[in-house]
Amino acid sequence: MTKISEALDQYTGICKEAIMDSAAKLSKSFEKVIIEILLLYMVVPGKINFTQLGRYGKHGEQCYRQNFGRRRSKSINWLRFNISLALRYFGKVGHMAIAIDPSFISKAGKKTPHIGRFWSGCAGAVKHGLEIMGLGLINLDAHNCMMLRAHQTPGTSELKMRNKSLTEHYIGVIKRYSKELLKQSHLIVADAFFSNSTFYNGIREYGFHLISRFRDDARLCYLYEGEKTGKRGRPRVIDGKIDYKHLDKSRMQLLSIEGLMGNAYTLLAYSKSLKCKVRLVIWQMPDGKHKLFFSTDTTLTGEEVLDFYRTRFQIEFCYRDAKNYTGLMDCQARDPWKLDFAFNASFVALNVSKLMMKRRCMDYSMSSYIYFLYNYET
Repeated sequence: MTKISEALDQYTGICKEAIMDSAAKLSKSFEKVIIEILLLYMVVPGKINFTQLGRYGKHGEQCYRQNFGRRRSKSINWLRFNISLALRYFGKVGHMAIAIDPSFISKAGKKTPHIGRFWSGCAGAVKHGLEIMGLGLINLDAHNCMMLRAHQTPGTSELKMRNKSLTEHYIGVIKRYSKELLKQSHLIVADAFFSNSTFYNGIREYGFHLISRFRDDARLCYLYEGEKTGKRGRPRVIDGKIDYKHLDKSRMQLLSIEGLMGNAYTLLAYSKSLKCKVRLVIWQMPDGKHKLFFSTDTTLTGEEVLDFYRTRFQIEFCYRDAKNYTGLMDCQARDPWKLDFAFNASFVALNVSKLMMKRRCMDYSMSSYIYFLYNYET
């Protein structure tokens, strides 16, 4: 048996283990098809669509179209599937958090479900297409991310019909998967878009804390640490606004973080916008500018807050690799269930590849891994 065939057998073996761990009740025929699909996502050259699957797979194009449909897609718990892969990759120890980040998916036409105009970070502009809300599991010790679930975002007109804002939709996504997510971590790490009271109050109802970044001009206050007066009324909470140009360093602690340019300070502060106490990290950069990172879980240290936020960026690399190597942008279907299947199958294929590279003691590189599958023979 060639080494390439051993690698493919190992890939399918990892898929079978994850299906068993996810407790999915799949028929034997569908289990074979989905494992074949996940394998094809790694070995099909060019765009990964139904035509290509029919060309390189063991079944016809119509078979793959049918298996991407609603009845099949609903039988798979993609979240449990990916949690199984993530726990195998990270182990069951380490500092974990849930990373969230929307991502733009280019899509032409007018009839695709949930199509609209969404923000594209790469283009730095609003573009016509689709958007998915990605959930990932990050690990501080491994400094890596494993994708857990992709959930499509409705267009602006659809949200108006439902009387929902975009932020409320994102809260609904977290609510939908909250039971499984809380088993992994109660911390949600997100970028500065999510550092508002609407989002924080929404996720707090389901037991989550938020790690994010404030606007540079956010109104934050020192906590009052003096003696209680004993008078009637609410005890004093705040003790003056934080002036970022003239910090009272006697009230904060200097952090020692390797490789960080400038100085970082941490303290417990009060956020006017969130109306709660936060663990605040103030990063003063050499050019005189500053950045404000925070956690609503005040038991975290300043180092942990900064490390979690910096590790959050690993979800961007997952998007990059899924778009470049596992067909996240390629599905041409116009059915919401087929699109959901395609987005999540792309992330599963990426996660299985990461786990396989780790087991084979390979440095993580999707381009090298694809080259290995195509060309490595005895």
